[in-house]
Amino acid sequence: MAARSDAAAAAADGRAGDLLALSDWRRCVFDLYRQVRRASDPADAWRAWRAGRDELFARHPQSPLPEHERAAFRGVDYFDYDPSARVLATIAPSEPVTLDIVTSQDGVYRFTRFGNVAFELDRQSLALELYWLEGYGGGIYLPFADATSGTSTFGGGRYLLDTVKGADLGIDGDRLVLDFNFAYNPSCAYDPRWICPLAPPANRLAVEIRAGERLA
Repeated sequence: MAARSDAAAAAADGRAGDLLALSDWRRCVFDLYRQVRRASDPADAWRAWRAGRDELFARHPQSPLPEHERAAFRGVDYFDYDPSARVLATIAPSEPVTLDIVTSQDGVYRFTRFGNVAFELDRQSLALELYWLEGYGGGIYLPFADATSGTSTFGGGRYLLDTVKGADLGIDGDRLVLDFNFAYNPSCAYDPRWICPLAPPANRLAVEIRAGERLA
């Protein structure tokens, strides 16, 4: 039986540790959103979600923050909570279309557009495309950009749902819960070592959505 070098063994052990830490990160995020869906008061759920995210960012080995920034971290910045930013969206299935969504490092991730969601926000009728991550297990992915992107929010857009990572606000009857207070930056907004799909052109809204995570 061939023996590995000490360096190779250390690299393998490090990789295993990273994967276990990633699994724990996802478990924590799933738990956070489970509490959100169970809460009777969306504002209380939002405050608990913020506190949980701040704890993960500051202390978890899979934090999107560079390690040298974690000690000085004092919390993610958000717009003030806005109860009107929580809406129920009508889901309209569409003919599935497979497409590649551009990432933060000039690559692509493959998704299937499987529907649209229509909703009203600030008395305006809006719509976003719904995507399904191709790959084992899959998951709903709902990114968006708006008129604040690149100024007071991250230029590549924000995420509202990413169920493969646990970000899932649930269903109310036959409508999808969209609470833009829970909009958050992809990991690449904090450190370019992360590779993230960005909001595609179809999900770039012309209106300002001043809810959710913002730039400091």
